[in-house]
Order: sequence, then structure tokens, then C-alpha cells
Amino acid sequence: MRKAMDSADRSALARLRGAARRAGLLLAAGLLLLTAPALADPAICTAERPLPLTPTDPDLCKSLIDAVRHPSALPLDQYEAKLNQFFGNYCHRDAASGWRRDKHVRDAGPFTATLVDGAWQGKGFGTHTPVVIWYSPDMADWLVAHRSGEAAGTNPPPPVPDGAIMVKEMFPYPAAACADVDPVKLYPTSGAAVMIRDSKASHDGWFWGWYGFGPNGGWSPDWPASPNNSIGNMGFAQYCMNCHASAKDNLTFASPRNMEGEPGRPLVYLSQSWFSPPTPPDHHRAVTLPPDDVTRLGEPLYQADTAVDQALRAYLLKMPGWDSVPMMASASYDNTWVTAGGPRPADQFVSSTQCLGCHDAGSTGLQFDMTAPNPHGDNLINLSPYATWRSSPMGLAGRDPFFFAQLASETQSFHPDAKQIVQDTCLGCHGIQGQRQFHIDTFADAGKCLDFTREMVNAVPWPDGNPTAAQAKYGALARDGISCTSCHRMALGHAAAGIADAPENACIVKRQDFLNPDNTGFARTFTGSFFVGAPDKLIGPFEKPQVKPMQNALGITPEHDAAIKSSEVCGSCHTVHLPVLQPAVQPVLQTATPATTQAPAVITHIYEQTTYPEWAFSAYRTGTTPDGPLPLGPGSLAQSCQECHMPSKTADGKPIRSKIASIQEYSNFPEAENNLGPEDIDLQVRDGFAAHTLVGLNVFLIKIAQQFPDVLGIPTGDPMLTKGVAPLVRTEQAMLDLAASQTADVSVGKVSMDGGRLQATVTVRSKTGHKLPSGVGFRRAFIEFQVLDGNGNTLWASGRTNAAGALVDQAGTPLAGEYWWTDDCKSRIRPEARLMQPHFQTISRQDQAQIYQELVSTPPPNATAAMCGPGKAPQGMLTTSFLSICTTVKDNRILPQGYLPLADRTQIAKALGAGEELAQEAGSTGVGDDPDYQAGGGDSLVYDLPLSDLPAGSRPIAVKATLYYQAQPPFYLQDRMCTATGDDPERLKFLVGHLNVEGTQVDGWKLAVVSSGSVALPLPQAP
Repeated sequence: MRKAMDSADRSALARLRGAARRAGLLLAAGLLLLTAPALADPAICTAERPLPLTPTDPDLCKSLIDAVRHPSALPLDQYEAKLNQFFGNYCHRDAASGWRRDKHVRDAGPFTATLVDGAWQGKGFGTHTPVVIWYSPDMADWLVAHRSGEAAGTNPPPPVPDGAIMVKEMFPYPAAACADVDPVKLYPTSGAAVMIRDSKASHDGWFWGWYGFGPNGGWSPDWPASPNNSIGNMGFAQYCMNCHASAKDNLTFASPRNMEGEPGRPLVYLSQSWFSPPTPPDHHRAVTLPPDDVTRLGEPLYQADTAVDQALRAYLLKMPGWDSVPMMASASYDNTWVTAGGPRPADQFVSSTQCLGCHDAGSTGLQFDMTAPNPHGDNLINLSPYATWRSSPMGLAGRDPFFFAQLASETQSFHPDAKQIVQDTCLGCHGIQGQRQFHIDTFADAGKCLDFTREMVNAVPWPDGNPTAAQAKYGALARDGISCTSCHRMALGHAAAGIADAPENACIVKRQDFLNPDNTGFARTFTGSFFVGAPDKLIGPFEKPQVKPMQNALGITPEHDAAIKSSEVCGSCHTVHLPVLQPAVQPVLQTATPATTQAPAVITHIYEQTTYPEWAFSAYRTGTTPDGPLPLGPGSLAQSCQECHMPSKTADGKPIRSKIASIQEYSNFPEAENNLGPEDIDLQVRDGFAAHTLVGLNVFLIKIAQQFPDVLGIPTGDPMLTKGVAPLVRTEQAMLDLAASQTADVSVGKVSMDGGRLQATVTVRSKTGHKLPSGVGFRRAFIEFQVLDGNGNTLWASGRTNAAGALVDQAGTPLAGEYWWTDDCKSRIRPEARLMQPHFQTISRQDQAQIYQELVSTPPPNATAAMCGPGKAPQGMLTTSFLSICTTVKDNRILPQGYLPLADRTQIAKALGAGEELAQEAGSTGVGDDPDYQAGGGDSLVYDLPLSDLPAGSRPIAVKATLYYQAQPPFYLQDRMCTATGDDPERLKFLVGHLNVEGTQVDGWKLAVVSSGSVALPLPQAP
């Protein structure tokens, strides 16, 4: 737990107690405290107090010590209460009971002076601020016995005994200011890092934490969670191990040479502490203000947007307010770890908190690999795997409010008779770690596959005894999103051979049989149905990784596996193959939602999402998989999914070079005792370092995360790189960059004004390696074509929208198909007509718009398999239900370049282990004879309008075409509001109604992808 923080940061943090608490967190297990100017006059020790700070109530200390020595025996909140009493009464400074301490305050690294503007300024470069460690009797005895004299160089010693404690008190720079003061008179201005041995609780065997002394010390219990949902001050398997895993044994560098009464002297570092800078105010006096409010990255609306409310036709529905919106469980509870004796199948999936210490930037405070300077400020852009993933849609998948509202619709209105099976199926992707770990653990106990449910995602450990506490592990893992161990344990190709019956793959074969019954090979893994490797291994893209730090911290060995760079890592989840279930007669909210574990009647199977096959059928295909080559080889623009969505090159094409972790290395860290050598812990600078950006164009989700972190239960700040650009801001910028430069081009050509008509050809050229848009079928893009006068006023337009992004004509009347429900949600609007905007090759009216989208319909009553599938005539109503898709009504999404004909697509589909239906469903529907949907790459259409349609007396000067994108169109949002009740749809209503999009890139609930700009009209020719 290290972080660089200068005095300006400290002053700012001091203004808010909550911010001070975060500063304390970062000091917890050795965070660097940089100071500018220096924090102490060498002649004045600001930590000194007139009287000794020793146990005030020895009897209380004796009554607490047994509980303090056994962290796993109590829930965290109850244990922290005991610990607060113990440290708050300085019970650890009890020499009479055998506690021992360091000889004096000592530096943990250099302190250097620099002359700036005629004044000396100091800065510390230690692994901690100056320290004094106190050792419990058994900890002191172990150190003396096993790290003194000849014993210090022998074979690995026995484990530190359970109950042993070290308390590393931290003081102001420089250490020289307080070196001559009796340590019992020193107030720990920066709190204390704590290590308590409990080998029965976790693989690493330690309880780690940071404690701030006194009522204004900046510390507070971790449960209940703080308003900003930060990671914990204390707990097992904490990120302190990013440094401590470099120790040669027992995850501690401690040496008896520092201890009072033992031979030897502490390590000495350069200390230029001979000048007299101004003395700052004491840290403990600077954090007495009330807690800060929730830290947001944008100002939400405190009253619902009535225009959006009206435009969504939801004004007859009750809208939740700030006092009633259901909150998601805090991310503070999302911490699981490798248990004692692990890793075993019970530890197959762990939360990202186990990875962030090493794979987030700046975590040691001394190294800033995995970053780049912010060209627009004086801070850093965090390119680390953790930070770029955490704020991506993948990192937010377990808290996606749109997904959970969709799931509510599926289980309440569309398929209430299959509630549990639907939840288990859908959470197998969005809550993959919790769902899979639940299957692993319960199958081992019950011998059968139980269903993972939505209620389990809410499970939290606090307060003790709450009805969900027993399932808190699974809730934490599910909320953590599509997390690190989801992908870095994936077994593809040869790695998947012979492991179907391994305990870690419990229930995967059953899932494959349910979702992909007729598929073989890679196609058996569709819909996230892949196998995973052993729990003591993780795969990565680089050869010869350093293994000992991860082995020490987690018992896991990192291994090189080229399969992690293949598109099939993405393709397993981004090819969604689902059963077609008979929906309720009308998708109207049910008064009761019966639950069953019986398998529902499956009409057939259909592909809801074909992003990976679309790529495999395009010019972007690489032609290879972990199972071997595919027919037809690579395309002319061969590029993997990762090369676009996990960029490893800068904008100008240069490889990103960086180390892949932030740990305590040997050669570029202050000297430490009892650490591993450079051959074990020094890291290489690697070419091809890939940011885990993993974004599309769903800016709407990121805006919600920025403005409503309290509702989603997430923090907005990075836990390690506090001086960096907020990750959610960087994620949004990555999406905007993707839209501007890697999505499409729009141009206007063949412009004429002859014969009383205005004509122009608009061309959209796709730059994506899959359909545009792709992914879930409700995403859409559309063209706004405007005729402008000399002042830029719109005279005529196709593709206008209202406040919620619904397409309207010149009078503001919604186009056919923009809304599916009556205002009161009581009935669908002409469902049998399947109202929509068709695919156009020519547009001549303002009530016509070119929308690139997929629309699907339900099965008719008593449907058979022969009625569903590609090419079948639709007989049901349009639906947003993923499990009610019988056939495609329209799919004119723009094809990627070099799209293969059906026969070639079929060859590849069969090589993947699927059938011809995959090749067919990845084609287009409802595009007529449009030649643009043969080889793909774009779409052209003509706008042909009579000049008489323009306002009388107006003079057209230019035309303009803009491509817009909507991740959640209004018909989709309205369907969520009309087909479910309860926390998840109520939360979505609130978020949509209160999201402030004014002046943002998604103003009007639409994202401008690219524009042609104004194109001048030619002067009309004389008759």
C-alpha cells in the first residue's frame, strides 16, 4: 500500500475527513509520503508529546489481546472495534507484557534536499514515512530466533506463529527530527501499518491494515462501507502484498537488527535534513472537518428531467427520487481471496482486489510504470491493466443497471415460469465469477448444479447475520464484473483437452448442453461456456514472467500462453447462442413470478449476438484460432479483437513499452532486508504492453457511473494512483476517440438542385471489424441529414430526435416504431404490425430515417422449431427479450469490409464447430437488393426531396450528414419501464431520469459519432 503524495496533496486532503481517510489507506502497508516542502524542522519533532503515550488501561488491554490475536474469529466490523480499542489505548506499547520496539525512529528510504526559488525543499523517497515498529512478544522471539546471526542465512524458517503482531507506526519526514525522542512520546501522525498473523484465514497468512490514532486520526471502520465505496483499511490478503510478496519468506522484511536490545544497526539512507523549513500544522489537527460528500465526476440532476420523462412516455409511472432510489451494494464488500491451504477449486475465482496492488499504476509510490503524462494537465494517465479494466463496461458488467433491468423483464414478464434458469444463464456472463464459484462450491457439496440467482448478487457480509451473509463471497465475485480470473484462467485449444471433469469446471458441460447442444469444438464455448484451467495457474501474454511474487502472495504461478491474445478469448462470450423459449402470451407485467428449477420447453436455439463471427467472416479475420487455422486464411486487414479494444500501440503506431506490474523490486527500490534477489523480483520493460481499455461506444453507461457512483456502489477515484486522471474519465475519452477515429466516415456527394428537387448521396464507410453497430441487438445507429440555410438553421431534416433520442418528424411526432407501449404501459401499440423504419435506399420525407439496427420477433403461439430461425417469416411481435427471439425482422447494420458470401461463411462456421445457421444469422435481413450488403464496408443512400418541402422564402445553402449512436434507444428504455417492477427497473428509471447529459457528448441521448460537416449546395441552374 504505497502512494506518492506531496504536501499540496496533503493540504487538499486535509480539508475533508473522508479524503484524509483515503490518504491513510494509502499509507496502510508502506505507502510513500513525498513532501514538498519538508514536513519537519530537524530541531522540532512535531510528533513529540509531553507525556508518554502508553497503555491507559492495562486491564482493558489484557481483555482485548486474545481477540486481537485472532482476526478471523470475528466479522470484520466486530474485529475492528476490538482493534480500535486496543490501538486507541496504545496497548501495543506495553513493554511490561513483553512487547518490544525499534531502537528509534528510522528512515525507510532517502530524504533529499533541493534548492527551489532560494529555499530548501525536502522530499522523502522511503517505502514508508519514518517508522518505529512495535513487536508482540512472539513476533520478537521469532525474529531473534530465525533472523539473527547464523540463523539469518539458513534454510527457510518455520512460519511466523499465529497471533504474532507487528505495528509499524509512521511519523513526519525527516526521521532525524524525532530520532532522539523516546518513541513512547511520539504520536503516529501518519497512523500505523499493521500485520497480524492468522494462517488459517488466507494463503498469505496475514491480516493487514492501516490504523489512524485518535478520534481525528482519519481512520474509520470498513463496515459499514464509506460513502465513497473505497477499498478497505483492513482485511486479509490486502494489496500490501504488492511489496511484501518480494520478501524472502513469510511476507515480511523485518529484522531484529532494528530492535531495541539486539545487536546491529538499522539501515541508513541519505538524509539531507540539515536545513530548517517551515513547520507545517500537525496532520491530526488537519482532518477534523465533517466527512466529504460522494465524489462524483459530473453533476447529476437533482430533479428528474421532465423532458426526458415525457419523451420516454413514462410520465404516468412513479419516478424514484434521491431518497428512494435502490442502491447497489458497496464495492467495499467486494473482496475475496485465496484461502489457507489454497489455491484449490474453492479459490478458482478471486476478486480484482487481489490483483490491483501489483497491476495498478503507482501502487508502490516509487514507480510509475504503466502510466503516460497527461498532455492536458500535470498528472498521469493510468494505463495499467487494473485501472483501464475497472472503469470499462467489462469492469462494470456486474453493476450494469441496464442489464439488471433487462433481467427483471425476462423473469417477471417474458419468462416468469423459468425465472431461476434464466437468471443462472444470464449471470453466467455478467456475474460470471460469482455464478461459476457458486457452482464449483455447491456441486462439491450437493453433487448437482444449482441455479445462481439475482438475489445472490446482492449478498454482503455486513451486518453479521443478515440473510445474505452466507453467500457474500458469491455476491462479491458477481459484482466484480467480468474480472481478472474470468479471462486469465480461460482454457482454449489444447489447454481445454481433458479438463471437462475437473472440479473447477463444475456445471460447464451442463451449460454447454443447454446452450450449444449441437455445436462442437470452439462453438461449444459460445455464450461464455468455456473451460478454465487449474486454480494455481494464471495465463498471460508475456514469456518468462517473474513467478515468485505472485506465488508468495496468492500461491498462483503466472504462465505464458499465446491463446490469451487470440480473438477467441473474446469470441466465447461475444457469440451469444440462446434457447428460444415460448414467452408469455403478452409481455405484460405478471402479478406473480413463479420460480422453478425445471428446464423450460426449448423451441430451438438462435444467435442473439454474433460479434465474433462477424469478425471471423470479415477482412479483419486472422484465420487462426487456438484450435488451428480456419478455412480461407487471414483477411486483407487481419487484426485481432485485442489489437483494437486492448491497444498496445500509441496513436502514432509506436509500441507501448512498460513493465507489467508495480512491485517492490530489488534494483530500483530503497535497500531492504530479507528480500528476494533481482533474479526473482526485478521486472522487464516489455514491448506490446496492452491497456485493458475494452470499450465500445456505450458512453451512456460511463456517464451514469461518473454521476451516480453512490447508486452503483462504486468509487470514482483510483485506489492507487491518486494523482492520475480519473479512470472513468479516461474510459469516456477512449470511447470518444474510438468514435472519432476508428468507427466510421460519413461523406456527402453528388449534390444537386435541379428540376425543383434537392438530391444528395450520403455514404457511411465502416472502420470496424464487425457490424456497425454490433453486440446486443437493441443498439442502433442512425443518420441525421439536414438542409441548412446561411445561418445554419435547419430547413429540412431526416433523423431529428426529441429529448430522449426518439426519432421524430418535422412536427415532433415520433416515427413509427419509436415507441412500443401506450403511455400507461397497459398495452403494446399495434404489436402485430411490427412497426419500424425499413431499410432505405432513397429517403424523400422527413418522417423517414435511416436506422442501422437489428429488430427481432417472438415465436407465435405454439411455435415449432420450423417456425424460427434465419430466413423465417416473422409471426410474433417485436421483442427485446433475449430468450424470445424466434426470427430476425430487420438487420441492416453496416457490414465490415470484405464480408464473405454465405458459402464461405458457412465453411468457417463449420470449422468453428457451428452449423450453417451461424453463417446465415450473421448476414443481413430486410435490405432488399442493396448492393452495399454484398461485400460490406459501408452503405450509401440518396436523399431526394422536393424544394417545395422547404419553408416558403427560405434559401438552402448547405447540407450536412451526421452518424449518431444509441446504446439504449428509447423503445428499449420504455420496454424496461413497462415490463418489470422492483429495485432494478426502479433504479434504471431514476438513473435515466436524473442523468445530466446537457452539454455533454451524449446530449439528447445520442452520441455523435462522425459528421460530414456542412457541404455547400451548388447554385441552381437557370432554366
